[in-house]
Amino acid sequence: MAGVVKAPGAFAITPHKVSVCILVNIYASPSQISVPFPFSSVSQHNRLGLYLLALTKSCDDILEPKLDQLINQLREIGGLLDHWLTDHVTSRLSSLSSPDDLFNFFNELRETLGGPDSGVMEDDQVILDPNSNLGMFLRRCILAFNLLTFEGICHLLTNIGIYCKEAISSCSSYELRRVDDSGNDFESLSEDENMDLNLVFKKINEEMEARKRATEQVSFHLHLPKELSTLVEDIEVSADPKSEHNDKGRESSSYASGELLRDVDPNGGVFLLTNWQIQGYLMEQADAIEKHGSSFTLNAFELTLRQLQKLAPELHRVHFLRYLNNLYHDDYFSALENLHRYFDYSAGTEGFDFVPPAGCNSFGRYEIALLCLGMMHFHFGHPKKALEVLTEAVRVSQQHSNDTCLAYTLAAMCNLLSEIGFSTTSGILGSPFSPMISVGTSLSVQQQLFVLLKGSLKRAESLKLKQLVAANHLAMAKFDLTHVQRPLLSFGPKTSMKLRTCPIIVCKELRSGYHLISEFCCEGSTMTADGAFSTAWLKNLQKPMGSLVLSQDNGSRNNYNPFLFFTQPSSIPGSVMQLVGSSYLHRATAWEIYGSAPLARANALVYATCFADASSSSDAALVHVKLIQHLAVFKGYKEAFAALKTAEEKFLCVSKSRILIMKLQLLHERALHRGHLKLAQQVCDELGVLASSVTAVDMELKTEASLRHARTLLAAKQFSQAAAVAHSLFCMCYKFNLQVESATVLLLLAEIHMKSGNAVVGLPYALASLSYCQTFNLDLLRASATLTLAELWLSLGSNHAKTALTLLHGAFPMILGHGGLELCARAYITEAKCYLSDPSFSVSKNPELVLDPLRQAADELQALEHHELMAEAFYLMAIVFDKLGQPEQREEAACSFKNHVMSLDHPHDVEDPIQSDTLLNA
Repeated sequence: MAGVVKAPGAFAITPHKVSVCILVNIYASPSQISVPFPFSSVSQHNRLGLYLLALTKSCDDILEPKLDQLINQLREIGGLLDHWLTDHVTSRLSSLSSPDDLFNFFNELRETLGGPDSGVMEDDQVILDPNSNLGMFLRRCILAFNLLTFEGICHLLTNIGIYCKEAISSCSSYELRRVDDSGNDFESLSEDENMDLNLVFKKINEEMEARKRATEQVSFHLHLPKELSTLVEDIEVSADPKSEHNDKGRESSSYASGELLRDVDPNGGVFLLTNWQIQGYLMEQADAIEKHGSSFTLNAFELTLRQLQKLAPELHRVHFLRYLNNLYHDDYFSALENLHRYFDYSAGTEGFDFVPPAGCNSFGRYEIALLCLGMMHFHFGHPKKALEVLTEAVRVSQQHSNDTCLAYTLAAMCNLLSEIGFSTTSGILGSPFSPMISVGTSLSVQQQLFVLLKGSLKRAESLKLKQLVAANHLAMAKFDLTHVQRPLLSFGPKTSMKLRTCPIIVCKELRSGYHLISEFCCEGSTMTADGAFSTAWLKNLQKPMGSLVLSQDNGSRNNYNPFLFFTQPSSIPGSVMQLVGSSYLHRATAWEIYGSAPLARANALVYATCFADASSSSDAALVHVKLIQHLAVFKGYKEAFAALKTAEEKFLCVSKSRILIMKLQLLHERALHRGHLKLAQQVCDELGVLASSVTAVDMELKTEASLRHARTLLAAKQFSQAAAVAHSLFCMCYKFNLQVESATVLLLLAEIHMKSGNAVVGLPYALASLSYCQTFNLDLLRASATLTLAELWLSLGSNHAKTALTLLHGAFPMILGHGGLELCARAYITEAKCYLSDPSFSVSKNPELVLDPLRQAADELQALEHHELMAEAFYLMAIVFDKLGQPEQREEAACSFKNHVMSLDHPHDVEDPIQSDTLLNA
């Protein structure tokens, strides 16, 4: 009778799984009670149990660890038991020298499992639940062994022998140390067992050539094992040689360079697993590409994918991996070609082993292809094409009744409308199948976005798509942060409304996403079936974790930390961790807009500390940018440039990256403070190149470039041109409903008119900016606008000094509590000017009331190198000292004033190595 062909995704018994079964038998020995021998405490027993839980969940990985790797992991978690555990595992493996030994071993495993047929049990007896993770693993191993033919059992014995021999040859130093350790409390291997082990190794030496023929029994995509061996060797040869000497490259491209296959010995045991594990490996690569972005190696991984595609053409997901690899390396044509190939060859399925769900239509996955195509256009900066394709995806999803794809498409459209500026969407969202048809297309883009967000959230909740629900809550929080909710349609007499944003609603939406992590904590056992997270958990045992991992060069166990095991990540999917981390990024952004710098910094630090491993490269770069901005505002440019240098080493400074934009912003601000207008204009031109003038680009970058151009013109005292640029920018912000940016531009217009000598003209702009700040709860910007308003009143004459001082004192709590160095220095200088302009104030009676804020302003401006404000502060100090009749202090202040004025007029005379280096790198 012909044998049954094993399915590609079948569970195969291997020497590594036999080793895990031995450890499980130690953990839950049926002959022991309470805490089994040799464990001395419950914590030791539980620590091994958690380790076995991770091992069993990682058994679906592409390659299994060798015995020496398993021994190294046991040393990490075994504590004082590491010698006994390793000795027991190796001796038990060496005792398996015949098929009868294997039969007896798996019969013993049945006794470990509990159940209705397990007989009478004592009260404290350790019995393994058959439905637990460990129990299911044992049942699968027993079933896989029972399905083996006699020839398969013989091959398993040969594999176990090679498995043990490789460990002995690679761990000879450990074996010598173990033999010499006569002070161990536990029994060593018996003499007979050592003799059996030597016989096994002698037999293995005679069967090494037969091992190559034995690999023909491994089912791997129904291909010949000779080709598979060539694949392993090719991947090993084609690995990026630079990655061995580049820590950064190794961290971002360990999978792409074949790190999982580099340890395979072509002459030893190569345990290539099934098609299901290859699918899991490709999914891990997709996550790694999305996480590391353009820092992921292109050529090495592309070569690996081509070889895999040649050997296994039914793996259509390889085309999708090639699409992702080219997408994040900005290769438009290759990405488009591979995306078309993926959906042409697979119709959106995952290969011949894909089982379509019940009730699935026969039209393929055309709507999913449109969704991917739309997101690709969005990534490459083609928003109009992306919106057209996504609208078509909505239509096809409705025709095919694909509610899940429709929900994700609506979420993608919301992301597109919120990230990219559109003044109108007429002709794009006006099709009969458009989601806007129910409310008409006369709504503004913001109103359409609000309707889309509500519809996407409602649809995701009805379909119980937890991650999409959390993402929609974050999108709603981002929308509510900068938009006043008004009724879409109103009838009858107008009722009074409070036209202000509500921070409580924003916090509520942000907190709604936190429930996601608690739900996945409860479902952790079902979310890690692919073993990817547990594999990462096991690899973390070899990674340094700061003070938790101590040196082990001398092999001593005295520095063993029992808390190391429990500091590993929990069984929560990486995508869920990334969503929860995004909520902290949104909270940091919200507190930045509301004006609380300490809370913004705290949330950014929480994200950088707790979610760095699960974050994507773009989110990680964003949190670095936020922290660097905080350093520049509150600590000065020296520390900010030092942090920027560290960030540049971690992230690639490619075109339009956040790190590059951050560098240009710092250079521009520093050039303006130093009076280096030529350099400031050069940096503005660089930002202008990044912010293209085509329709529907990144509005945030476009606004930033125009705003800095206006500030450069203002510093050059070209007031009319600066006012024209600022007015044009305000019109653009009003057109695209950019409320926060509108308040900033209005404040800039007020400052331009004040410095040009038209303070009366600047008052309406300052008052309009205050109105915006009150509406959108921009507390820190409101304090800055109040300061500008006080400066405007002071510019009207000394009669308004008290009015200006009253306004300034009202804004002082917010400025001094949350403002940066420059804002606080401006407030101090304005306060001194108010006192000096007041006719009723006498300097001789209370000079410290003026000198203290001026000294404080000079100290804070020193870190910013703001020559203009520092010159003004020392000028006022010289006037005060002159009125007090202190010529020495007056001359000292006047000399400092002269030095800052000369530095402002001749910025080229001051050498700046940091600035020159950053310009060369830019």
